Order: sequence, then C-alpha cells, then structure tokens
Amino acid sequence: MPESAEYLRIADDVMADVRSGKLKPGDRLPSITETRADYGVSYGTVQLAYVRLEALRVIRRQQGKGVFVTDPKTWMREP
Repeated sequence: MPESAEYLRIADDVMADVRSGKLKPGDRLPSITETRADYGVSYGTVQLAYVRLEALRVIRRQQGKGVFVTDPKTWMREP
C-alpha cells in the first residue's frame, strides 16, 4: 500500500480497536513516534490519520497530554 493511503489504514485500525474493545473511551493512543515506528510511515502520515479521526470525532487531542479515544456514540458516521 502506498504511504499516501496508509493513513486510512491507521485510522481504520484505531476504529476497529475501539469496536473490538481493545481500546476503550478515554484510553490514550500511542505517541506519533510510536505509531510511526509501528506502521513504518512518516510523521505526516500519522498526522493525517489523526486529523481524519478527529474529524470523525473518534479521538480528541489534549494539549500536552496526548490523544484520547472518545465514546463511539459520539462518532460521526463516514460519508
């Protein structure tokens, strides 16, 4: 998969982990550095994934604290 499409895989993986119960509302996601290493992608690719997840209200960012999973009931549905 070209790196340009990897951000979709990262976003889909996070949503799947929440649906399966592996991640729960309020859980902190790994750092961008950790996610980059796990997927072998650039900083920008992880940022794109997080922007997508934030737009769908799957995650929320807290300055200086991290990125956290939200309750799936608050998620926007994909168009």
